Amino acid sequence: MYRATDGIVLPTSIIGSLPRPTWYTENLGRRSFMEAMINARYREQYNDAVAAFIHDQELAGLDIFTDGDAHYDTEVSGYSWFSYPLTRLGGFDTSDAFRRPQFRGRLPYERGHILHEGMEARAAVAITGPVTRGTLQYMPLWLTAQRHTRKPIKFGTITPELLALAARDEHYNDRRQCIMAVSDALHEELVELADAGCAAIQMEEPQIHLLGMRAASDLDADFMVQVFNHTVRDLRRKTEIWCHTCWGNPAQQRMFAEPQSYAPFLATINRCDADVVTFETCASGGMDIEAIGREITGKKIGIGVIDHHTLQVETPEQVAALIRRALKAIPAERLVITSDCGMGREGMSRKHAFYKMVAMVKGTNMVRHELGLPIADALAADPHFSLVEHFS
Repeated sequence: MYRATDGIVLPTSIIGSLPRPTWYTENLGRRSFMEAMINARYREQYNDAVAAFIHDQELAGLDIFTDGDAHYDTEVSGYSWFSYPLTRLGGFDTSDAFRRPQFRGRLPYERGHILHEGMEARAAVAITGPVTRGTLQYMPLWLTAQRHTRKPIKFGTITPELLALAARDEHYNDRRQCIMAVSDALHEELVELADAGCAAIQMEEPQIHLLGMRAASDLDADFMVQVFNHTVRDLRRKTEIWCHTCWGNPAQQRMFAEPQSYAPFLATINRCDADVVTFETCASGGMDIEAIGREITGKKIGIGVIDHHTLQVETPEQVAALIRRALKAIPAERLVITSDCGMGREGMSRKHAFYKMVAMVKGTNMVRHELGLPIADALAADPHFSLVEHFS
């Protein structure tokens, strides 16, 4: 069900996270969100941070907002994307989590590499009982953001397979069964979120393309599609489902030395029960846009026009050029304009993220003008409010 993007041609949105304001010093820790919101200092800082994230997106002129992932703590390499649900799902035991690292032995990145620190700093969590929703509290998180604006707030969550594989399974002793148990728990949470009125739910990083690169195992790409569809079953009747794919960005770092191609996995990704599928295309120079346009059918397609790995702010002309290229392969009514991934994974300032959003909207407006479409109001780019012009 198209709700967030309904009636908008070339809608703009970021994938999710934004850099925390320097004054936002409070962290959830191991508290539930509702418990933390009883604390006056946390409540004030959290609400102000969400308001700041929403205001920046409004100034930039985006069509669909996020809460900036304000509930994520300041963890090394942005690991709170994992740890928020890992420490709140029922059946996950954290009692020994901070006495041992998640990874032991030789890591794929040697000491001295920035990604070594990110893996070294991950705490170990064990699944010791049946997985339940626990205290995820996605609905209150979304509601707290949505009451700041009339624009739709898109809410994102990490996928079940990433959570299950990040924990030691001491209960199910079967990887597929364990993943499906997490899927069921997330599904319950997402149903409540959709029933509350959330216009768009984003499932972040199904492992279809990443596991598809590995040797055959019980966790193949087909099973990942099954997990995705099981998690979002029946939700498209209530809300708009986004499937976000990228190639990773801990601490805003590239996980691969060279750009990777989606091409071998597009037909499989297309089987995901989603309304919108997003792709990391800016960082790769748009290498897969034509293939994406051919293979992804019956869905809207989000192309990344902002690179989340670099502090260099794209120009509106660069954004417009990538959109024009995409329009040769994807009809305008099916094209969504996004960032490649989140911009809040411990590596970028608010200023960089803000001006990347502004460039996204300015570039999209250039193409909208060429197509005779309505132009988004980007207050941040309005020359009337330039101090220099008024005093010259």
